[in-house]
Amino acid sequence: MKMKIEAPPHIKNLTPYVPGKPVQEVERELGLTNTVKMASNENPFGPSPKALEAGRRFLDNVHIYPEGSGLYLCQALSRHYGVAQDQVILGNGSVELIEIAAKALLVPGTNVVMSHGSFTMYRIATLAMNAEAREIPMANRTHDLEAMAKAVDSKTKMVLVANPNNPTGTYNSAATVEKLLEAVPDDVLVVIDEAYKEFVKAPDYRSADCLLGRHSNLLVLGTFAKAYGLAGLRVGYGFGHKELIAILHKARSPFNTSSIAQVAAIAALEDGDFVKMVAESNDREMKRVCAALSGMGFSFTPSVTNFLLVDVPMASSECYRKLLMEGVIIRPMEGWGFPNSIRVTLFTKEGNDRFLKALAKVTGR
Repeated sequence: MKMKIEAPPHIKNLTPYVPGKPVQEVERELGLTNTVKMASNENPFGPSPKALEAGRRFLDNVHIYPEGSGLYLCQALSRHYGVAQDQVILGNGSVELIEIAAKALLVPGTNVVMSHGSFTMYRIATLAMNAEAREIPMANRTHDLEAMAKAVDSKTKMVLVANPNNPTGTYNSAATVEKLLEAVPDDVLVVIDEAYKEFVKAPDYRSADCLLGRHSNLLVLGTFAKAYGLAGLRVGYGFGHKELIAILHKARSPFNTSSIAQVAAIAALEDGDFVKMVAESNDREMKRVCAALSGMGFSFTPSVTNFLLVDVPMASSECYRKLLMEGVIIRPMEGWGFPNSIRVTLFTKEGNDRFLKALAKVTGR
């Protein structure tokens, strides 16, 4: 039987987001064991034990709908970051908040300014609303915020900035982010996506939440998926002007974050020692892995995150396949505009050594 439902052209022509393959699927397909997944920027230490315990304690209540707006987690985020409670909104991952903003603000004929070579969901969320994705070339694999500001016109509804950026691992300084906000009209929403902020040690970087009092058109996003190790629970958050948050709530689905995600995130937020341990381990391994790659003759983009964009002497898809056969899962970057680069998430020392040894073998270094 032929399905006769027709999607409109702007949906039919979309290329969907392709996530990294789960370890279990790779091992089943290829007959491998002891595979290390370094493709999805996940936390190799898992979540805080306190977050796990909080989630387990709540299991008996999963027959009850969660608090609709995530009141208690919003209160915890308000206390932790010093923002008003009515300036906080939760998402099923921070990516849902990008989709909510797109639903709330975009109509056909409008556009969104973003960087080429950034998180692909920015483009997908924009095109799904039949708006134009206006992608601006990077400068040295970093968002060119000055060029992005100049690309804004009367049809622009949003500017999307990943800071730090995925997949390059680069960042924009606090001063350049503030210049962008000063240059963009007040009726254009500027979204600063800070999914990797907990890893950044650069002295000229700081969260854009410090600018909320001066810019009513600012939305700052964060997530519990990376440093907090709660990727599987899908919980992100956004900070903005209370009137902006009220608009976004109108386009938000009810109960969009689960009860277990909310209670686990509250416990994770309170475990600062765990996040500090994760960040410090990442910093040590980043220095060690970068030194090893340099010693092997590889070039890479200096990163302030928990992953590296590494240039390889072959197509990234070929390198991906060869590393897969060695039991190492990385991410090929053709789809992001880096045909000879792979993205690798830092792991534990043992996992990183597995990657370095496998990379040397498949490239003959």
